Amino acid sequence: MFVDEAKIFVKAGDGGNGCVAFRREKYVPRGGPSGGDGGHGGNIYLEANPNDNTLLRYRYNREFKADRGRHGEGSNCTGHSGQDMILQVPVGTLAFDDQSGATIADLASPGQRVLIAHGGRGGRGNQHFAKPWHQAPREHEDGFPGEERHLRLELKLLADVGLVGFPNVGKSTLISVISAARPKIANYPFTTLEPNLGVVNADGGTGGHGSELGRTFVVADLPGLIEGAHLGAGLGIRFLRHVERTRLLVHLIDTSDSNADDPIRSFELINGELEAFSASLIEKPMIVVATKLDATTDRTRLDALRDFCRLRKFAFHSISAVAGDGVKELVRSIADALEKIPRVAHDSTSDTLVTEGEDVKSLSASVNSPAVARNKQQDS
Repeated sequence: MFVDEAKIFVKAGDGGNGCVAFRREKYVPRGGPSGGDGGHGGNIYLEANPNDNTLLRYRYNREFKADRGRHGEGSNCTGHSGQDMILQVPVGTLAFDDQSGATIADLASPGQRVLIAHGGRGGRGNQHFAKPWHQAPREHEDGFPGEERHLRLELKLLADVGLVGFPNVGKSTLISVISAARPKIANYPFTTLEPNLGVVNADGGTGGHGSELGRTFVVADLPGLIEGAHLGAGLGIRFLRHVERTRLLVHLIDTSDSNADDPIRSFELINGELEAFSASLIEKPMIVVATKLDATTDRTRLDALRDFCRLRKFAFHSISAVAGDGVKELVRSIADALEKIPRVAHDSTSDTLVTEGEDVKSLSASVNSPAVARNKQQDS
């Protein structure tokens, strides 16, 4: 099951309480306070896992709480800190604060780890309250609560190429021919109910003539759009966001004799839906592909679409995915176009990014709760 949205609640561990104790040892009169500090609560991280492709694990299990810190003990023993919790999410996941709507993190790189809930600091034991004029303190400090958040997770597929078009124009057939993906294919609309990803090797994987493994790219077959998709019609509203991270759009249009729709109007309708959803989509480079060439005997509409694309300066191809006509030329044209389009670095929220071995106290205030602010005040 493909799940690309989830809401979860996370709570970092509370800090342990400080201890009130005194040193009692033979021949050591007035040993003084020896209460240890409480341990820090565990943090909660999100980590991008390249082996996951859905948020299904968060559909039913929605509450996550990290371990709390242990209380301090006598003999100046500090309590054990709570264990951190790492939540695995697919690469391309966005994390939003469900209450404010603010973007917390964008996990666009495999292995990327982001701190989303800061554990509470442990309370101080009575050893810290000893003064020359107050040598037997019985004061201690309770642990600070861990940060808690309601999060909304949203997955946007990371693909180089997005196949868009009306239902039943041949998107699933094309991706099944050019890659190892095996989507459901049938002669009725909305056959595809969830996005499919396929890895395409533009050079056939021969590796000859100086080429190592050939040029490869990832193609996303998105469920068919219809008019009004940006308003919720059909399935488009659920999957239009997956197009946002593609570098190139391949617009498939059915020009066969069995399709009575005007190809140029179909092109403009789909482009209108993309623009209504996000203005950035219409600015992406695009290749227009006329499909089902084997079922096209009347080439009038095909020629009209080709002339239209020439005027609009769109690259144009006509193919038959079933017969294989024009498919290799299309794949090579896509690879050539991708070489000219730079990869966009999807920056995560740098304030919350944590690398291995980094001190969590160096994180910026963007992830600090009121409890963390109090912790800093106590440290000063």
